[in-house]
Amino acid sequence: MRYMNEHIYHIYNRGVEKRLIFQTTSNYLRFMINLYEFNDTAPARNLGYHAARVPIEVRLQYPRKRQLVHILAYCLMPNHFHLMVQSRDDDGITEFMRKLGTGYTNYFNIKYDRVGPLFQGKFKSILLEQDAHLTHLPHYIHLNPLDLSMPKWREHRIQDVQKALNFLRAYRWSSFPDYTGKKNFPSVIDRKFLAEYIGTPKAFLAGTKEWIHDTQFDLVQKITME
Repeated sequence: MRYMNEHIYHIYNRGVEKRLIFQTTSNYLRFMINLYEFNDTAPARNLGYHAARVPIEVRLQYPRKRQLVHILAYCLMPNHFHLMVQSRDDDGITEFMRKLGTGYTNYFNIKYDRVGPLFQGKFKSILLEQDAHLTHLPHYIHLNPLDLSMPKWREHRIQDVQKALNFLRAYRWSSFPDYTGKKNFPSVIDRKFLAEYIGTPKAFLAGTKEWIHDTQFDLVQKITME
């Protein structure tokens, strides 16, 4: 698939045989570092022992030559991940995902003494073609963690919406906190573009409440791979 410059895509992949790809906090942190450091036209830094001893706050501030993509939103789940990215060059997404998939798989296989692929084939990607997709897909991506604590959200069966929002803001492995005014991993994402569609943190929280009350899967069905 050829990715056109400036187009926006929903990218998704899961563990082979739906296995866990994030087992510990250190796994999630490593992937967050990968999202930042592999998003660079320059070769990846040494991610070995010495680099691992550098605090993540420092690692996520290392200067980059030029980003391959703009990461607009993300969510990491125990056995899969979602990314919403904007291509900067026609081959930027392909190169970024190659580095991300290979780098994280190598780390995971060494750490857990395993061999073979970690992900379920090549990553899946869908082009976003409507403005409504830019407004609604972030809600879908950011609500995924509710599967861990309130799985009936997909059936419109959440009674305590504030509890759900508190859970989402406390879930570190998503860009939701950063879009709702809580600093999490701000250097990983480019918030400026998407903010034009989702509004201020207050407006985005209000929109999330509406989605919890009335999940609008029909608006994102073609771009969520459900």
